[in-house]
Amino acid sequence: MTNLTDELSIAIAELDEDKVMALVRERLRAGVEPLEIVKKLQDGMTRVGELFETGEYYLSELINCGEIMKGAMGELEPSLAGGEQKYRGNIVIGTVKGDIHDLGKNIVVMLLKGTGYNVIDLGVDVPPAKFIEAVKENNAPLLALSVLLTSCLDSMKEVVEEVKKSGLDVKVLIGGPIIDDQFREYCGADYSSNIASDGVKYAEKVFG
Repeated sequence: MTNLTDELSIAIAELDEDKVMALVRERLRAGVEPLEIVKKLQDGMTRVGELFETGEYYLSELINCGEIMKGAMGELEPSLAGGEQKYRGNIVIGTVKGDIHDLGKNIVVMLLKGTGYNVIDLGVDVPPAKFIEAVKENNAPLLALSVLLTSCLDSMKEVVEEVKKSGLDVKVLIGGPIIDDQFREYCGADYSSNIASDGVKYAEKVFG
């Protein structure tokens, strides 16, 4: 179980919306880097995912956490998005089949859009065929897959395998709080991360 020490991380894990919003605004006023605030929010979200998997939280708590996170990101979005950016290419993204989590994915989408990428967001619970179809339709050089629940790791592996079988010229980035290099090697993805801002870093590698 993730050990939380930051006040903001604990507040979102405890689903204390008022405290989360107050702390986000306070830290923005104090000049804390927006991505650092996002990281603390993500730590709390990871705990919520763990509590859901152990049965201590239910779907209602997961949805509640999502609503709190949307509110927090609404406060952060102006600081994260930046100014007008030149179009840099298409990226397909989605949460794999069986997983309805979209919090981390939505942060990655926001950061990518803010740096000029056209992001085709397929949403949650996305089957392999839909990912492949979207990559083909949009001629996307990068496919990003998100997961929160350990029970859905096999779904992520299945997508990567199907993409490789399809022969598409596309790099695959997998992400989520439970993702590491060992799993990346196991499932055959090109890149992996559990930090939202890395989405931009890997996009830079693919698009140059």
